[in-house]
Amino acid sequence: MPQVLRAVGRKDLRLAAPPGRGAAVSNDRGSAASSCAAQPRVARFSDATNARSRYARSRSRLANALLLTAPGIPMLFMGQEFLEDKYWSDSPNYFADSLIWWDGLNSDKAMQDHLRFIRDLIQVRQGHRTLCGDRINVFHVQNDNRVLAFHRWLDGSGQDVVVALSLCEDTWWSYQLGFPIPGDRLDVFNSDVYDNWVNPAVAGYGGRITADAPPLHGFETSANIVIPTNGILVLAKP
Repeated sequence: MPQVLRAVGRKDLRLAAPPGRGAAVSNDRGSAASSCAAQPRVARFSDATNARSRYARSRSRLANALLLTAPGIPMLFMGQEFLEDKYWSDSPNYFADSLIWWDGLNSDKAMQDHLRFIRDLIQVRQGHRTLCGDRINVFHVQNDNRVLAFHRWLDGSGQDVVVALSLCEDTWWSYQLGFPIPGDRLDVFNSDVYDNWVNPAVAGYGGRITADAPPLHGFETSANIVIPTNGILVLAKP
């Protein structure tokens, strides 16, 4: 969890760059060009034995969701949006068979599902401008539970979202989490939906919660939520 915390940002972080001109950020090890040519892509790094396993799929979704919900300008490396797992180099002679497998989008359901996941999360990012700004408060980091949560908002707008994620190998079916203000929250994004889209066994709570429990995590109220295994939620006001 400390590595994830460093990647997301410290508490009450404001990026030094003016809004709209933040630094580009990436999490794909192949995006560092030839200097990292021997490094695996996100899917392969998640599971070296099977880049299409449930573990690799869910960890890849989590890594890319962090990229698209944390501050900065997200940069998706070519093929990252559909689970490309082959090694990459800027030299065609460095690795054999290193071209992007575009044809996989016609036959590989894991690739199709991941592309849908990326497209939908980009739409969520565009629809909630708080995710495009520079304000973040990482208010909950629990190493034992492997849960992290952060608050994104736009100053003076009244707009905000809470992002909760879990690196645990089991679903948290009843996790108490703090919320900035009382009231309803919509589950506008749940990464677990995209595993074998539409996931018939998705871990969730019907798309809406009500934050009306006692204060927690430095906020004035809290709610009981479900966090899927290796999953991420984006919770917004109606």
